[in-house]
Amino acid sequence: MTDTTQARSFWFVGAVYDKTKDQTERFIDKGIWENGYTDRYLELVRSMLPGDRIAIKSSFTRKHDLPFDNRGQTVSAMAIKAIGTIIQNMGDGRTLKVDWTPVAPAKEWYFYTYRRTIWRVIPDRWEAQGMIEFTFDNKQQDYNRFCNAPYWRERFGDQPEAEKRFKWTKFYEAIADGLLQHKDDRSQLIQAIHAISTKVDGLSHLTDHYTDDDSGPLRDICPFTTMGIFNRGITDANRKSIAKELASFLGVDIPVPETFEGLPILNNLRSWFFGFNNVRQPGDIDTLWEMFAVAIDLAGSMDNPQIINHFVETFDKVNKQFSVKWNLTSGLFWIRPWQFISLDSKSREYLAKFLKLKIGRGGHENRCSGTEYLDLIDKISDQFENDQYPVHSFPELSLAAWEYEQIEERSTLEPIFENPDEDEISGVGQSITPYSIQDILNEGCFLSSEQLLGMLNCLRMKKNVILQGPPGTGKTWLARKLAFALMGQRSQTNVRAVQFHPNLSYEDFVRGWRPSAQGQLDLVDGPFLQMIKMAIEQPDVKFVLVIEEINRGNPAQIFGEILTLLEADKRTPSEALELCYSRGDADRVFIPSNLYVIGTMNIADRSLALVDLALRRRFAFIDLEPQIQSTWCNWVSKQFGIEQSFLKDIQRRMIDLNQTIEADSNLGRQFRIGHSYVTPHSKSQIDDPRQWFLQIVHTEIQPLLEEYWFDSTDNARKACDRLAEGL
Repeated sequence: MTDTTQARSFWFVGAVYDKTKDQTERFIDKGIWENGYTDRYLELVRSMLPGDRIAIKSSFTRKHDLPFDNRGQTVSAMAIKAIGTIIQNMGDGRTLKVDWTPVAPAKEWYFYTYRRTIWRVIPDRWEAQGMIEFTFDNKQQDYNRFCNAPYWRERFGDQPEAEKRFKWTKFYEAIADGLLQHKDDRSQLIQAIHAISTKVDGLSHLTDHYTDDDSGPLRDICPFTTMGIFNRGITDANRKSIAKELASFLGVDIPVPETFEGLPILNNLRSWFFGFNNVRQPGDIDTLWEMFAVAIDLAGSMDNPQIINHFVETFDKVNKQFSVKWNLTSGLFWIRPWQFISLDSKSREYLAKFLKLKIGRGGHENRCSGTEYLDLIDKISDQFENDQYPVHSFPELSLAAWEYEQIEERSTLEPIFENPDEDEISGVGQSITPYSIQDILNEGCFLSSEQLLGMLNCLRMKKNVILQGPPGTGKTWLARKLAFALMGQRSQTNVRAVQFHPNLSYEDFVRGWRPSAQGQLDLVDGPFLQMIKMAIEQPDVKFVLVIEEINRGNPAQIFGEILTLLEADKRTPSEALELCYSRGDADRVFIPSNLYVIGTMNIADRSLALVDLALRRRFAFIDLEPQIQSTWCNWVSKQFGIEQSFLKDIQRRMIDLNQTIEADSNLGRQFRIGHSYVTPHSKSQIDDPRQWFLQIVHTEIQPLLEEYWFDSTDNARKACDRLAEGL
């Protein structure tokens, strides 16, 4: 059984690159894996460590011969062709040495897949855990759980057919498949469309302009404009009639949808994806057909680099053509609604204002590029698998966008976080320093791996935890290490620490008025809102806010109305609240599910009041104990070269002192002294262990004991004498 508590990362990698055939057999024969790119994934490959498990995968889609009832829907699939263990990383960002085991025949994993060449997986969610066990331990995939998970249940779930939404998707996909047969010869298609226009009202827009004075019937058409003939601002009755006639011509036997919920429609005045003949460029319609075909290919072969590159290049080319604009994304959504997102005006507003997601604007005329479009799809798809997320598929997102109640007039809308000058953030190629529970243990944590795993699981489920314990139990140190382990990497930029104190206010922590350099007051976001915005902009990345000594301030006052949003089941845009210092009617805030909070609390501080029940209900509390035991002895001896016998003597003395403190009726367990006092800092050099310990006793422990026994200094002195006696 694969030990997922110790492994830093599991890697799922491709073996096909630009204009190359499958390299799996060569990789296995030579005991290597190679990054076929010279300009991509280099830092990610350098992050792969000896001992990490690795698998060669190939992603695609399947509709037939599946081991479960797919209800006629297309399923994402991933073939596992080989598994292995990394032996050596050559450090060039290109080459690994791997001990491979072929998987023949390749075994297929379904639903939870990824299109990029390199996929770093950490077992922090049930889907990932299941895939790791399936790949490396031959454990059976739980098809039923996946079929009924939020992201997939609309297509594959067990609910009655009458309760399922988005039944139109099968019809639209079938129409797209039928249209693809006419890619190279559109003569019969255009004749059929003109014939339909004589039978059904609503198709008066099919007249082309050949010169300034010459017009006539449209002689050529693209597939998106074809699908647009029943996706315009006309009556539902006419939409159904047109769709029925077109389906009959294409040989589609799936019934015409009864409803068109969530489907974006074209403006009747701009229903073509190309310009009139007298303004469009030669090849514009052909390029739209090329876009149509490669999009269908990409939806069916998810991680083929050649298809991805072809899609991006064609997307960017079409994006520059006359009359296309954002309609291109709606057309892609029509033909494969489960794989592509529509970025029509309502969807863009919903993404920006409600989901608080940034749309890249690096393409033509401040629209998204092909790469940014695919990155956005990956980013949102990852959120669909979160039970608490407001939407769980692109059809549901489109429907929610059209039902979204507008707060401001559309003409004045300025989407949040859509700054064209900012770079779109992508995890591909990002340098990673992996971090796991084993790293915490290696760096001087004296808990067991099982205890640490329990803490991480608690943090993942509750979202907010408080580490509490006596002084010197390493609460702040462990908070940061748990944050790194939660993220699976050592990333200082994704972890932020703040200190609570009696003078800290809501205005400091959340939002408040601040004087500006211009001599006026500006509404400024505090560290908590700043972290919220960072987490919303990068929903596929985990962020952690560490609050040191959380009980030294007044948490209920500092958090204010946002305290209620900390609850795990309220981490969704639908629970957003308006802050007391608001920037406008549309300024509502929610805490995303990828932002975690770790607080620390010194339970020996008698100057502080108890934490109120409102805060306690929203945090899980984890007790830390002094860990001056054999694990501590072994680690300190190994790291600093101190004799075990001397450390065991210190251990005995500290245990005796803590027993004395615990037995004192005025003190108790919460006043014991933790292991941090007698654990040297990582860069310390201990030349004289005796002198080192005596210095700690007199400069650190004695002042603390004098504070404990402030009304009986003899007790403090005697305790210190016993610590130093005989050394």
